Amino acid sequence: MHTIVKDAETQMRKRIDSFKAEIAKLRTGRAHPSLLEHVRVDYYGTMLPISQVANVNATDARTLTISPWEKNMIPLIEKAILNSDLGLNPATSSDVIRVPMPALNEERRKELIKVVRTEAETARVNIRTVRRDANAAAKELLKVKQITEDEEHRLTDDIQKLTNKFIAEVDQLLATKETDLLSI
Repeated sequence: MHTIVKDAETQMRKRIDSFKAEIAKLRTGRAHPSLLEHVRVDYYGTMLPISQVANVNATDARTLTISPWEKNMIPLIEKAILNSDLGLNPATSSDVIRVPMPALNEERRKELIKVVRTEAETARVNIRTVRRDANAAAKELLKVKQITEDEEHRLTDDIQKLTNKFIAEVDQLLATKETDLLSI
């Protein structure tokens, strides 16, 4: 297998791993600190994960508590959580932010499924971007006459087969997560 195909496969695998990590964060109603991992807050001009500006703990199965290290971060963290795609409503009491997990009703399940589908589409786009870059690398090798046209066609065919395989994996992961969300 050509190095272009190997590199593309490695990059596509990274995109799948990233997608798995994103959908794993979507818990089905249980409070877990990792739920807020992708929520970023403006910390003096730098966007940081909440975990880098506060302690995030699950006090019980339905509530997260966030203790900011600086009191002036409270409104910024609240705003970041409200603006996230998680549908959570934080409540502040003194210097602690409480984030109750909403009950998983039909509407909430549909919201989570929309989020999962958006993440799946992002993963597909990222995989197609890797394909585009790999095809461009193959064309560049052809242009500088390091490979023949037949080899370039074989490379692009291999890259397309790889792309199809990884997109099918994204679709499978999406279907599994949707089933999980609907069955709980």
